[in-house]
Amino acid sequence: MYACNRNRLQALVERFSQFGATPNGGVTRLSLSKEDILARDCFSEICKELGMDIKTDDMGNVYATLPGKRDCPPIVIGSHLDSVEKGGRFDGVLGILTGIEAVRTLKDNDIELEIPLMLVNFTNEEGARFDPAMMSSGVIASKFSREKMLDSTDNNGITFQEALQASGYEGEQENRLTEALAYIELHIEQGPVLAAKQCDIGVVEGVLGMVCYEITVTGESNHAGTTPMSMRKDPMIVASRLISSLHEQLGKIDEELVFTFGRMQVTPNIHTVIPNKVVFTIDSRHQSPEVMLQVEKLLTGIAAKENGCSIRPVKLWGRETVFFDEAICDEVEKSCADFGYSFHRMFSGAGHDAQYIASIIPSAMIFVPSIDGKSHCEEEETTFEDCAKGADVLLETVLALQTKFSRGDRYTLNQR
Repeated sequence: MYACNRNRLQALVERFSQFGATPNGGVTRLSLSKEDILARDCFSEICKELGMDIKTDDMGNVYATLPGKRDCPPIVIGSHLDSVEKGGRFDGVLGILTGIEAVRTLKDNDIELEIPLMLVNFTNEEGARFDPAMMSSGVIASKFSREKMLDSTDNNGITFQEALQASGYEGEQENRLTEALAYIELHIEQGPVLAAKQCDIGVVEGVLGMVCYEITVTGESNHAGTTPMSMRKDPMIVASRLISSLHEQLGKIDEELVFTFGRMQVTPNIHTVIPNKVVFTIDSRHQSPEVMLQVEKLLTGIAAKENGCSIRPVKLWGRETVFFDEAICDEVEKSCADFGYSFHRMFSGAGHDAQYIASIIPSAMIFVPSIDGKSHCEEEETTFEDCAKGADVLLETVLALQTKFSRGDRYTLNQR
């Protein structure tokens, strides 16, 4: 086994945290912004110094390949360098930086690989500047149309195509990731489970299925001071009762179901006027398709009218549960055991590039703990000791896969 260099990894995290640093210790590094381009330049420079070949594709994804003795598809480590606005120092970028540290550790120990090793930085994973999230991995996996993605526009009216062309990172479609032996993505958990269980590593078996519904309650506006309570058609009251009722009913379906009433819009939103419309969203996530069917049955079965108000649920979007490759997950678990690191097999509640890549390449993910479960905020924190443990497991898993693939083993995509 080969242990990664904790101090070197810490220095790398601190170096990249300067690209888009915020006053409160976070990062704002929106996709294809000047800060993101600086991070991309640094990533490319480091990889070139390590003897890696750099290519970009037509979505701006950056590929750095360490050659192997064999001319064959690579093992891939991937993640993203972009962040949300006022995000943390570890989200996304840690997957790239532990990949760099893994390559440096291989170089330290004069290890020549049989199978090529590729690091990938995916463009616009967060979707914080251009909709949707996981844009470029989604294009690679044929989940999104490239032409539609090019027209996605940021808050300043700049299209993704314009930003990509200005970045200097627009490459050729022929460079896209289309074939690999395995894909591994390391990420902070972004939740409190590993810390609560005092586990070093999360062995991620998949990404939870989800649905997002928008519920519109329409009533009648009137004067707040002159309309008797008994004569009102107030959608705010109906919406609040509905949210309370849904909270209670959803909570009884399954203890592992998570759901969030995340957005509310009130019209006309004036304190002297009874609203005429309230729109709110509910985001629900669970591993089991059967549980998600129960959720949708409940949401679509909401009464159409209440207290003079109409109620209309509309499904905005959803995804089925993504299952990662069980054999690769087993290799991650074995690597944890080899180092004596505690682990917990789990599903991710958040989306990642791996959920799309898993449809074309056998994939798995590695989680490291998030202190207090905080992410997508400046307070996001993971200890550098935990980061190094993640890097150790990542490298050991890559080496185990090298051995298997070198003797002819292959993994096939899950059919679940």
